[in-house]
Amino acid sequence: MKKLVLMFLLTPCVVMAQNDLLGELEKDSKKETEYAFATFKGTRLGNGHTVETKPAGTLEFIFGHRFGAINGGSYEMFGLDQAYVRLGLDYGITDHLSASIGRNSTDKTMDGYLKYKLLRQSSGVKNFPVSVTVLGGAAYKLSPKDNKEVAPDFENVDRLAYTGQLLIARKFSPNFSFQLMPTLVHKNYVTQSIESNDQFAVGFGGRIKLTRSIALTGEYYYNVSRVSGSPYYDAMSLGIDIETGGHVFQLLLTNAIGLTERAFITETRDNFFDGDIHLGFNVTRAFQLKKNK
Repeated sequence: MKKLVLMFLLTPCVVMAQNDLLGELEKDSKKETEYAFATFKGTRLGNGHTVETKPAGTLEFIFGHRFGAINGGSYEMFGLDQAYVRLGLDYGITDHLSASIGRNSTDKTMDGYLKYKLLRQSSGVKNFPVSVTVLGGAAYKLSPKDNKEVAPDFENVDRLAYTGQLLIARKFSPNFSFQLMPTLVHKNYVTQSIESNDQFAVGFGGRIKLTRSIALTGEYYYNVSRVSGSPYYDAMSLGIDIETGGHVFQLLLTNAIGLTERAFITETRDNFFDGDIHLGFNVTRAFQLKKNK
């Protein structure tokens, strides 16, 4: 009888001790830092980049394709008779640093860039509202073959253009992400009457997830430095992302055919709102060259 009374008296103490222990464990779990994962499914939003970089040891093959303008009519098979292509390779040097090289058929341009994830959106012990990635790139335009076709004083160094970009993104929910892309493009040679050497643009875009493997995307680049009388327009795209295992397929509608920042941000000649729209797609395939530790 005494044992039963003792157990009865001690039971509340044991329950309180367990509750206190669970409370402490919950507090400890809240002290961990949780990072936003897969803000975007791929490294491309449309024509431009996302904040995502490739994991260390991952090689990604990128095939970008743009057809001619849909309003070309049946004679051009609504643009399908024309093709503008970029072939590229991205490699994850570390989990936060990627390097890439590519070749564009549009104006026979070789391009390359380095991309570093500087900050990650997080909650918990470390709270930070956005992910920030820095991109630096260069493009060398091989067309035209003869320098004299451009200008008497044109030199090979004038074929170079450089891009500096901040990619700032926030994953608001599992189904919605938004990104801001302030961008500076410097071109060594321009026709001064229609553009300047240094051009600043502000891009923005986002992703809305519809199902586990399908999402809607969109992006727009506003060229702040465009001069009056310029023949160029702001680049934009609307797309659908389809994730299928080891690769992502992006189907796009865009007014840009160039696939480097210099080309689509500063040299897009078609007006999306006049119907100068090109069907296009990006296909990526990733290969793991190094085993994850």
